[in-house]
Amino acid sequence: MDENQSYSGAKEGQEDSTETSKPHRVHSGDKDDYEDMNSCQATQEAKETTNQPGMSMYTLQKVQIRKYQIIIIQTGSFDSNVSTIERRYSDFEKLHTSLFKEFYDEMEDLVFPKKILTGNFMDEVILERKLAFQDYLRILYSMEFIRTSRMFIDFLTRPELEEAYSCLRGGQYTKALEGLLEAVALQEKLTKHRPIQLVPTLCAILVCHKDLENFKSAFEFGEKALQRLEKHPGHRYYLPLLETMISLVYELGRDFLFFQKKMEERKAKKLPQKMLTLKELTVQEYV
Repeated sequence: MDENQSYSGAKEGQEDSTETSKPHRVHSGDKDDYEDMNSCQATQEAKETTNQPGMSMYTLQKVQIRKYQIIIIQTGSFDSNVSTIERRYSDFEKLHTSLFKEFYDEMEDLVFPKKILTGNFMDEVILERKLAFQDYLRILYSMEFIRTSRMFIDFLTRPELEEAYSCLRGGQYTKALEGLLEAVALQEKLTKHRPIQLVPTLCAILVCHKDLENFKSAFEFGEKALQRLEKHPGHRYYLPLLETMISLVYELGRDFLFFQKKMEERKAKKLPQKMLTLKELTVQEYV
């Protein structure tokens, strides 16, 4: 993973997070006061945060149902595609427990922010919790073996991917596509150490575009997936992806010789033949 990546944990949001997509400042008024915050303030806070090195956090919001909003940005250059996710305190607890079991020696002295049962909507408590999680996430991110671990990456991506794949299996391709596009933007930030991990999501996006008859877009994402599989002809996605790309080439009226050659090269290596179509393979993810 790129050393210049930054994770920023953030405010607590509602179960329905329509308003929590914008960073807010800690405010002493009622909930309605938060919803009246103008977008100029939110934009300015975002700019300030992206300029900070390492990890930084937005403020927490005082609401009854808590969720922390985490904003992931790529530092070192302007990141026009900021990723935003939401996690509960219990999600952080599960992550910490899993990581502690796997990396006990390295995490033995790492303090996890304690849960506060009373007075947890007071401004000073919110600020204290924000700073505690800021330090916690900064330390996690500083350890390469953690930030590149499957557990850490799943913590940041899995819930959104599960929802998107559920929509795909239900034939809600437009809704699935929205979630998958957001997820793959985040995955690109998190998996620079292993780009092949993006292949299932890229293929899922291809499937959605293809079923929506957006063949050009489907082809573009298929090319991205195929590039990551170039040195892995035995990968379970390789042959189904090649066959799908050939069908897209015919739809678009393009030259199919390149993909036919790739197919022949694979057959010459006598690798196992595929059993599933690309769509059949894709819908089995995150079941």
